[in-house]
Amino acid sequence: MSGTFDDIAPLRRATTLAERPDADKHVPIMVIEPEGHARGAIVVLHESREFTAPLLELMQALAVDGWTVVAPNLFHRANGDPSHEVFGDELFDDFDACHDWLTAHGVFPDCIGVLGFDHAGTAAFLVATNRPVGAAVSVAAPGILEPLTDDCDALVRAAPELQAPWLGLYGADDPAIPSAHIDQLRDAAARASVASLVVSYPGLHHRADHSGPGADEDDTDFIAAQTRIFDWFDSNLR
Repeated sequence: MSGTFDDIAPLRRATTLAERPDADKHVPIMVIEPEGHARGAIVVLHESREFTAPLLELMQALAVDGWTVVAPNLFHRANGDPSHEVFGDELFDDFDACHDWLTAHGVFPDCIGVLGFDHAGTAAFLVATNRPVGAAVSVAAPGILEPLTDDCDALVRAAPELQAPWLGLYGADDPAIPSAHIDQLRDAAARASVASLVVSYPGLHHRADHSGPGADEDDTDFIAAQTRIFDWFDSNLR
C-alpha cells in the first residue's frame, strides 16, 4: 500500500497504565508510504503543532525516494499547553512506539532513521544517543552548551554517546546558535564511536523544512542542505 494516512502507535508502557483510563496509551502518527517496497523508514520529529507545506513536501520527497515516513504527534499529552516540550521519557516512549509500529510493518531496525528540526532536531540527536537507530539528522538543533529543559542533556555532553551516524546542519549566521558552539559540538561528536558530520551554511539556507529569509527554490545552499539529508540516509540506512 502507498499514500498518506493517519494511524496510532501503541506505547510500550501502555499495559502499565491500564489502571488509568485517561492515560495516553497510543501515539497519533501520520504515515506516508512509498510506491512499491520500502527500503527503510524515517521518523520525522517536528516541533510545530501543524505540518508546514515545505515540511510536507520534504516528507513526500523522502517517500518518493523509497522511505516510509512516520511523523508522531509529540504533543498528544500537552492538553493545549503551548509551552509543552517533549524530551526525556516522553520522547523515548513516543519514538519507541514509532519504531515498534515500523518493525511490525516489516522494516528492519537498522533501516530506521530519525530526522528533526529546531528543538525536535535536538530530540533527534538525543534519540541517537539513547536508541540504536540506523542514522540521524538534526537541523538547527539548539541546546548545544546548555540543556533546553531539565529532561534533556546539553548536546556537547551527550555527543560522545551517539549510537548512530549523525548529521548536523546549521546556519553560520544563525543568531540563536553561535558558530563557536557549533565548533564545540563538532569536536564533541568526533569523540563518538560512530560517524558524524556537522555542516554550516551561509545565512539560514540550511533549512530543508523551509527555505529561510532570502532563499528560493534555486538557492544552491538550500538544495545542497536537502541533498545532504537524502545522501546521509542513503549511505547509512542499509
